[in-house]
Amino acid sequence: MVKTANKLKSIELSQIRKMFEVANENAINLGIGEPDFDIPENVKIAIKDALDTGLTHYTPNKGILELREEISKKLKNDNKVAIDPESIMVTVGASEAIYISAQGLFEKEDEILIPDPGFLSYKACVDLAESNPIPVEVKIENDYKMKIEDIQEKISSKTKAFIMNSPSNPTGSVMDKEDIKGIADLATDHDFIIISDEIYEKIVYGKKHYSPAQFSDNVIVINGFSKTYAMTGLRIAYLAGQNDIVEELLKVHQYNTACASSISQVAAYEALAGPQKYVNTMVKEFERRKNLVAKSLDDMDLKCTKLEGAFYAFPQVENPMEYVQKALELGVITVPGNGFGENCENNIRISYANSYEKLEEAMNLLKTIKQ
Repeated sequence: MVKTANKLKSIELSQIRKMFEVANENAINLGIGEPDFDIPENVKIAIKDALDTGLTHYTPNKGILELREEISKKLKNDNKVAIDPESIMVTVGASEAIYISAQGLFEKEDEILIPDPGFLSYKACVDLAESNPIPVEVKIENDYKMKIEDIQEKISSKTKAFIMNSPSNPTGSVMDKEDIKGIADLATDHDFIIISDEIYEKIVYGKKHYSPAQFSDNVIVINGFSKTYAMTGLRIAYLAGQNDIVEELLKVHQYNTACASSISQVAAYEALAGPQKYVNTMVKEFERRKNLVAKSLDDMDLKCTKLEGAFYAFPQVENPMEYVQKALELGVITVPGNGFGENCENNIRISYANSYEKLEEAMNLLKTIKQ
């Protein structure tokens, strides 16, 4: 009997998807990280026009030049980062960008620092690259914000990279500027690369997002359109960094997907180049939902750090697996925290990317759970 590769044995399928699959179809989904908004109207029009004009063929491997030029402008204007369009690669979602970065950069003896708690794809991508994931505990007493000292004590001669994520999935934390700059300085001093997942960049509340690429050249910026423009199904994102590194990573991308969808690239261009009122409106609504969830968790006496970005809460409960099951029986999907790292045994993740009305209903149901 043919066997699959040994490296797959350590890979678990997503807890998030598992919860979604076992739930009743009428359940209120607070598990999946997908905005419930429709894509902007100007993007819809651009997609239709692209179809009508036959833009359904291959594009350059790195992506349509006009889109890469617009991304370059965005990085300069929003992040104070100067990256040439030739050093930008358009990818099939941020997931592909993380995967090809791991495949193109990591080797067997390398140690890769990953946040714990952190998004479950990070460890899986490191494992698939047959490298060594080194969890870096993000402490609850620091409101789940990565600090310079957390990274500093984990650096060794084998450290190749640190995967940074701010705003954070699953915690909703936003790192402070001094820590981002300090870790960027460590990357320069110790010659490792930061893979900075900035997919939630625009979804912040009363804070400002900073990219480590503003402070160091040893950074690959990963960002996209799924969260900011609710374009999850279009699977479109990008990575940007040093040209010689991007050129090498292009080999993985080329033989993996050849290029991102032409239609999705047109949509991404329009999303960036068009009016941004849509984004501001969506973030205001997320903030309204965030306030509802934060108050509800307080009413339930569930310990939760301040929610500053993304659309997740990561409260602590007495028995997460039991809590998630009870919630499911009530018709509410949540996710146990153990899928997000070694230090999440007491947590659940709640996504407030559902409508305010559904959230209100879900929170009232969760309030009936006895612990």
